[in-house]
Amino acid sequence: MKTPFLGQAYLLRSSNAAADRMINLYPEAIPSGGKEPGVLYRCPGKELLATIGMGPIRAEWQMGAYGYVISGGEFYQIDTDYNATLKGNVSGSGPVSMADNGTQIFIACNPDGFIYNAATDGFAQISDPDFPGAVTVGYIDGYFVFNEPDSQRFWATSLLDGTSIDPLDFASAEGSPDGIVSIIVDHLEIWLMGTQSVEVWYDAGTADFPFARIQGAFIEHGCAAPFSVAKADNSIFWLGSDPRGAGIVWRANGYTPQRVSTHAVEYAISSYAVIDDAIAYTYQQEGHAFYVLTFPTANKTWVYDSAAQAWHERAAWDEPLGEFYRDRGNCQMFFNNQTIVGDYENGNIYALSLDIYSDNGGIQKWLRAWRALPTGQNNLKRTFQHSLQIDGESGVGLDGEQQGDDPVIMLRWSDDGGHSWNNSPRYIPMGRIGATGTRMITRRLGSTEKLRDRVYELSGTDPVKVAFVGGELILSGSAS
Repeated sequence: MKTPFLGQAYLLRSSNAAADRMINLYPEAIPSGGKEPGVLYRCPGKELLATIGMGPIRAEWQMGAYGYVISGGEFYQIDTDYNATLKGNVSGSGPVSMADNGTQIFIACNPDGFIYNAATDGFAQISDPDFPGAVTVGYIDGYFVFNEPDSQRFWATSLLDGTSIDPLDFASAEGSPDGIVSIIVDHLEIWLMGTQSVEVWYDAGTADFPFARIQGAFIEHGCAAPFSVAKADNSIFWLGSDPRGAGIVWRANGYTPQRVSTHAVEYAISSYAVIDDAIAYTYQQEGHAFYVLTFPTANKTWVYDSAAQAWHERAAWDEPLGEFYRDRGNCQMFFNNQTIVGDYENGNIYALSLDIYSDNGGIQKWLRAWRALPTGQNNLKRTFQHSLQIDGESGVGLDGEQQGDDPVIMLRWSDDGGHSWNNSPRYIPMGRIGATGTRMITRRLGSTEKLRDRVYELSGTDPVKVAFVGGELILSGSAS
């Protein structure tokens, strides 16, 4: 029988109900012509490009022929050979928001603001006495727009000049009395993200203040974390909050919020002591638009793939402790034809590559846990599990004597719904280099005891390609 190996991360409050985990793997649907309806691929690894400053990498931005990186309290320009040039110093230690007008880059450090002018190579803190501070910043029609800390107000700079602020060039989001926590510009519209609501403004071209609210563009779900707001797949994503609670991930469908988080993801989020520090970045790779949401205090990273409409976890691996922790990516830019992420702990910047199977040379462990029987097929009778074969690409070993030259998959199982696991994992060969006929199979898996509800878990640490399309389970039942 086909075991439901494909799928997504879905671990509920009770693992007896759902115990699916997916770490550093993501699904891709195969609409036609495939052996199976989908495939699981390994998430991209990280290839070190450069170490810039002491870190952490707080923000990245691309403008013109250069990339720009904030490492710790320093602002750097990098060229296509990843040589870094220090341009100035910034304040703070938390996430940073940036936007550009083609010449200037506005850097919002909450509350301080800074401007880098590429035409003059000048860098300076915004010193206009009317500047009230900025949490996040966007750009629209020649103006930088930003939200003032701890207020309902957002501001616009002078046209094509981020250093100049008129004391009257502000407006208030007054559809709801909540304050603005974040701002984002999308499709030439300004989205003002409040704690309990969202309203949308546009460039009306009026003389005194150019922007006006779009009537009817009001969402009664606010934002729980200012830096969770990001654009992907022609839309806006954010971690939500409203007077009824917090912890749902929303996607804008026009001016209507569409829930994209699952009960399993929401259960995980509800278990975190802090969620208002969540940060997000997005990127596209081979048609998958990923929304990467990290909870720094909780040390967890969740990823939504809008192509598959499915969630998975991403994580770094602590080999000495034997534990997963948050993904090392802290922010992202697309520069030099590469998707580049910055490290949350040091000054490293990495290229995300589907042909790299490690985290900067370290172990990138993947894991998949799933229920052995399809939904609704467990009759609570004892079964004898004779063999499990994983269908996928084999013969992926590396050339030479190194880790991965004879790669294996580790298999363990639970017969009580995922509460406890067998102590001795099985090792299933994936095949040495070129041994593409290797069967990834193991036999004599015993009988289901206790709750008669088996959950399997596969994992791997070898730096090799992973592409699985399914699994075949041979079993027989008993009368009781």
